[in-house]
Amino acid sequence: MSVEVSNESGQEVDLEELTALAGHVMDALYVHPDAEVSIVLYDEEAMAALHVKWMDLAGPTDVMSFPMDELRPGTPSALSGPGFLGDIVLCPTIAADQAKRGGHSTQDELDLLTTHGMLHLLGYDHAEPEEKTEMFGLQRELLEGFLGRPAPKETIQ
Repeated sequence: MSVEVSNESGQEVDLEELTALAGHVMDALYVHPDAEVSIVLYDEEAMAALHVKWMDLAGPTDVMSFPMDELRPGTPSALSGPGFLGDIVLCPTIAADQAKRGGHSTQDELDLLTTHGMLHLLGYDHAEPEEKTEMFGLQRELLEGFLGRPAPKETIQ
């Protein structure tokens, strides 16, 4: 699996942890070993520009996902196909604000947002209550499996 992480935010972030977490999610969801994903961290100005361009919403946001090859999770007996999952874009300063409100570290928030973004790339959504229950339950399970402790309080709506 190929995980490329680029920090263009100017904030100090544990990029190795985000890389390992993305790999953990792909392994846990039986994504083909030749699959690729990109994670980029932006400052608020760059994130706000993306938010307006792609969502037509003003201001920066915490995470955005841009799926590419529409890969879906595999199973133990049938991995997903190889391909490019897409891009996850994170904003560490927004994550820091949310982390304060959630009572956990900024890195915990970035881990939460990365997992959330990975699930979106794999076709999960939370527009409907039953979708939210499924996605957020899996998000918590994946994070706890990676962290080896309870997942941080969800700040994503």
